[in-house]
Amino acid sequence: MRTAGIDIGSITAKAAIVEDGKILGTKVIFTGYNAEAAGTKVYEELLREKSLDKSAVEKIVSTGYGRNSVNFADKSFTEIMCHAAGAYHLDKKVRSIIDIGGQDSKAILLDEHGKVKNFVMNDKCAAGTGRFLEVMARALEVDLDEFGEISVKSEKPSKISSLCTVFAESEVISLIARGEKRKDIIAGIHESIASRVASMSARIGLIEPLMITGGVARNSGVVKALGKKLNMKIEVLPYAQVTGAIGAAFLATTL
Repeated sequence: MRTAGIDIGSITAKAAIVEDGKILGTKVIFTGYNAEAAGTKVYEELLREKSLDKSAVEKIVSTGYGRNSVNFADKSFTEIMCHAAGAYHLDKKVRSIIDIGGQDSKAILLDEHGKVKNFVMNDKCAAGTGRFLEVMARALEVDLDEFGEISVKSEKPSKISSLCTVFAESEVISLIARGEKRKDIIAGIHESIASRVASMSARIGLIEPLMITGGVARNSGVVKALGKKLNMKIEVLPYAQVTGAIGAAFLATTL
């Protein structure tokens, strides 16, 4: 059986196609202002890359904040369910997940069968999300993709005390004016995110093995700061950014 998952996030749209328990391919594009168009585009581009016709895919599940805009999907599931399913299929031993996306962050506990036991979510504030990092990157005039590499060189991270994105941006601008080094400010930003996510995760209590999913998983600085804050080893897989889409594709096999 060949199925697909489409994950429409606030920053990126992801698609995945699976067949008989194996991942055939994945694709990531920027969502832009039109979530419906992004869902269609990312799916059609993946089909084209894999030389597949739409008729070759039996079922489609959508997820993400824009999941209801994917009008050709057979069903939609929450990000919680899809990230849990994706993480479990990638590693059957995983028991906890931290998902840091563009507009929210989540901590999820799984049982030994990959079912969600408990979860907690921050969707009221941009702090601790990909949007927070984007705002900080603009303030520092640094490419976001360079954040992780730059921050690991810091030996004295700056103190970022504000949990609000707007106030934290003002704080960063003040640090720049005081002449603090970029690497230290970026490391401080990562520690601020780590503190926020660790505090949220403490409400349910994480269990190892722990996996991180979502686009922010690509930032080695955040992963390092979070691992240190939690005092836990964090598994980062190449499929971290597309875990939700992969999970959606696997859940489609149950329809």
